[in-house]
Amino acid sequence: MIQKEKTFNLATFFCLYIAQSIPMSFFSTVIPVMMRQENFSLSAIGLLQLIKLPWILKFFWSPIVDRHSISTNDYKRWILSSELIYAVLILAVSFLDFKTDFHTIVVLIILSFVASATQDIATDALAVLAFNRKDKSLVNSMQSMGSFGGSMIGSGVLLLLFKQIGWNHLLPCLAVFVLIALLPLFFNKNIQIQPKKQEERAKKTDIFYFFARKSIWKQIGFLFLYYSGIIGTLAMLRPWLVDLGYDIKEIGMMSGVVGTFIGFLSSFIGGMIIRQIGRHKARILFAIFVFFATLYFFGISYTIPTTPLLYGGIFLLWGSYGMATIVVYTTAMDCVRPGREGTDFTIQTVITHLSGMLMAILSGKIADLIGYHGLFLFETCIALTSLIYIWVVFKQEKNTL
Repeated sequence: MIQKEKTFNLATFFCLYIAQSIPMSFFSTVIPVMMRQENFSLSAIGLLQLIKLPWILKFFWSPIVDRHSISTNDYKRWILSSELIYAVLILAVSFLDFKTDFHTIVVLIILSFVASATQDIATDALAVLAFNRKDKSLVNSMQSMGSFGGSMIGSGVLLLLFKQIGWNHLLPCLAVFVLIALLPLFFNKNIQIQPKKQEERAKKTDIFYFFARKSIWKQIGFLFLYYSGIIGTLAMLRPWLVDLGYDIKEIGMMSGVVGTFIGFLSSFIGGMIIRQIGRHKARILFAIFVFFATLYFFGISYTIPTTPLLYGGIFLLWGSYGMATIVVYTTAMDCVRPGREGTDFTIQTVITHLSGMLMAILSGKIADLIGYHGLFLFETCIALTSLIYIWVVFKQEKNTL
């Protein structure tokens, strides 16, 4: 693959990931803030994480995508049709009122996340097949940068625009953007994969056979623990800022724009680090960053934090999160079986989403019961546990790249 084609392919995947990320980030950000302003409890806000349930359950239909995707064009059809449905559902939400149609909005958002999750299955499988082992950290950087870039726009820029132009005018523009982001894939003729053999076609039972491999369980433990030390802090960061007296514009700038921009940059840096020092050392290094980020929030929770202190925590939090995503995605690609790329990668990402959703819900309960100080202490303990787990369980891989 020549450099120009590789660059175009990487840019194509960046657009695909940002297309699915922007609406999800916007809905996940603006709804909790609006709920808090309407005096919903922290527990209720934590339960809102259930709208991401399609991203937890998507492994159920991932074998269908794998089985009916033999060539590059098959994957393209899945991606384009899923995103078209995604855009239509977003447009439908724009005609509803938040206060009077709250439950209908939640249902439509969940359905839109089903379409987005389907696109993600096909996109991830195509990424696994289209890039070799050396370049996997690069495409994972595009995946994470697309995710953080979408989050920066969805939870930052659009949050600020939302305050100015409102729900009904913003969402139609969002639906159009989703479609525009698909154009690079539509015109890209360079992405090519080897057609699958008949015996490599996925089956529904492949979901269960994934867990039958003894070697996969240490990876599963890693996936459950790695994000858990920061997800709770991320989930309660915006409500905490509301309680500290910051308004929606300030929250959008601090967490939505600055925070996710740091995540965006650190994703690129994380990909480069993995290429230089390998998977094993990167796991440990990034886990240390996560631990210090949680420890920092635990420390400042003893005080009434100033804005510079909060920005320092946001830099640490989003920076460690951005780098952590790269090592998670890259090691997940290493663990897929031929013909089951979408299924196996989806199962692993579902594990991270599941642990993240549970931790986000639990964080709301903990914050309600013992306050933010107790929550940050709990997150610090989880981050330390994750670091020790990696140090012990993956010791034999210290010389691998």
